[in-house]
Amino acid sequence: MLEHIIRKNNVTVQGTGNRAMLLVHGYGCDQNMWRYITPHFKKQYKIILIDLVGSGKSDTNAYDYNKYSSLEGYADDIIDICDALNLKNVCFVGHSVSAMIGTLAAIKRPSLFEKLIMIGPSARYINDANYTGGFSQKDIDELLETLESNYLGWSSEMASVIMNNPERPELALELEASFCQNNLEIAKHFASVTFLGDNRSDLKKLTIDALIIQSKIDAIASIEVGKFVHENVQNSSFITLETTGHCPHLSAPDETVKAMKQYLR
Repeated sequence: MLEHIIRKNNVTVQGTGNRAMLLVHGYGCDQNMWRYITPHFKKQYKIILIDLVGSGKSDTNAYDYNKYSSLEGYADDIIDICDALNLKNVCFVGHSVSAMIGTLAAIKRPSLFEKLIMIGPSARYINDANYTGGFSQKDIDELLETLESNYLGWSSEMASVIMNNPERPELALELEASFCQNNLEIAKHFASVTFLGDNRSDLKKLTIDALIIQSKIDAIASIEVGKFVHENVQNSSFITLETTGHCPHLSAPDETVKAMKQYLR
């Protein structure tokens, strides 16, 4: 069972601490995206890194289109990993869509988790009458259509938008390369699950302590979106970083680490 889960999610463990920190990447990424964050926590924590099934070096043969037709499937994987490694009082760190995956896992098994840190979360990307998610239905439909017809072109264009650090083009190039390493059909499916999802009603069910970390300028998840998450999670804190882009753990790791340490202290 343990060997199967380690292979399925490419689980790696670092650090010498007694407490557990599980870090989970966002759409199109992999565990390598945490490399600037993990050195700062290795003494205090046992750090668990994974690749979501279908991403990075996970076992793509384990990708079940029915199971992963909602984020619940990934949340179940998180719980399985925690059980297999006998983790307790976990600090879950989730970027982007994985913030909602962590939320769902913590709702299912709150006893497993002590803290939840969300970086650039969004409970819903599409606007409706009383909610601003940042995108119209037409925007998302066009995004998914472009992804379907020209994934490489989509990856190149979106990487720059997501990273939003034009003076450091190497960051966008890394993100683009990460997108392009993934199985095309799985990437398309995961995109539709991510961008069409709606987890707003789940936020009020979360009972564990949470921190929302937000860049001041983020084309994917705006401050307004982050504040919505904060206002609907009962035991949450909110911090805005003086950074741009959707991946501050890559583009501004020092600021991200500082916010995490202040919260965990």
